[in-house]
Amino acid sequence: MSFSHFPKKLVLKGTPKEIGFEHGNLLSSEIKDQMKIYNAMFQSTSSLTWTEVHEIAKEFQVTIQKLTPDIYDEMVGIAEGAGVDILDIIALNCRSEIALGRFTDGCTSLGWKMQGKDVEGKMVLAQNWDWTENVQKNLAMVEIERKGNEKIWMVTEAGIVGKIGFNSAGVGVCLNAIRARPTHTYELPIHIALRICLESDSVEKAVGSIEELGGVASSQHILIADPNRTLSMELSPVGNCFLEPCDDGFVAHTNHFIKNELVSEPFWLKGSPVRLERANILVSELIKDMRNGLQINNDIGHILRERLFSDTFNAPQAICCQEDPECPKETRNSTLFNIVMRLEAGNSTAEVLFGKPGVTNGEVLKMPWV
Repeated sequence: MSFSHFPKKLVLKGTPKEIGFEHGNLLSSEIKDQMKIYNAMFQSTSSLTWTEVHEIAKEFQVTIQKLTPDIYDEMVGIAEGAGVDILDIIALNCRSEIALGRFTDGCTSLGWKMQGKDVEGKMVLAQNWDWTENVQKNLAMVEIERKGNEKIWMVTEAGIVGKIGFNSAGVGVCLNAIRARPTHTYELPIHIALRICLESDSVEKAVGSIEELGGVASSQHILIADPNRTLSMELSPVGNCFLEPCDDGFVAHTNHFIKNELVSEPFWLKGSPVRLERANILVSELIKDMRNGLQINNDIGHILRERLFSDTFNAPQAICCQEDPECPKETRNSTLFNIVMRLEAGNSTAEVLFGKPGVTNGEVLKMPWV
């Protein structure tokens, strides 16, 4: 039994620059550690030095500043607060794109508009986030409040402006990495796209904003939901595909495209199709039990952690991911946190367990926190 990591909790308010500066100041040591971790990973996966990473970051700098100036200002603030170069912060936020699809974040996500007595219409968005354990100590829970914008709560890596979470309108996002080419530096990095979603007041607005800005720079999957609907977005620089929930109201996703055949996607994570099939089976079994009288009440987070996200079938590439000793040390994945969001306009909440469901003995943290 392992013990849960307790992250820093940040409350950030003000202008984009002020929000960024406070982020950088409070997470300065974590940001510098992230730079060391990703420097090693870039060298291992892509044979890129940090100087070469900066050269690629310069291309993304032009794109971010042009398309999303407020988010760029926040990144400038992070750099100033942490005492690092703006290109360091851009590199962290574009890490998936700079590595040309060679980073192998895992993750299993679920969007579910529940059906049945007492739960009819309730929206749940959840995932296990799998990545290298070196990053776990640099995760943070962040609350962002900017006048005129939706309030945001998310779990993120130090220095990164958009990740996994929800906002005051009840819009939530999960992320699944996809390894595919091409990558375009003139389009939005995925972590910027996640932030755009978190600044939107509906699924439709989020989709429209991303498309209006020209799409995303790399192939990725965002599972998005609001209180009314959930949508699986298979995004790529050459075109997007969307998957609606099944008749039982849910859609699950892992780390390969199901519908989007527009990109060159090597078969890189053999456990991904197995996890997807397993997730569909486990959620279907849960729905069957609910129809036979299983009471959910307010325990959906506990039930999903117990019945879905702790599953170790096909380990190490399981839904609850374990480190694979056959992989390079820098990119060995394991589940670093689980999040279960319940999305309601003005009253959304999330439960977060840092560590592995079913293995980690630790407190389940809440967002918003008191």
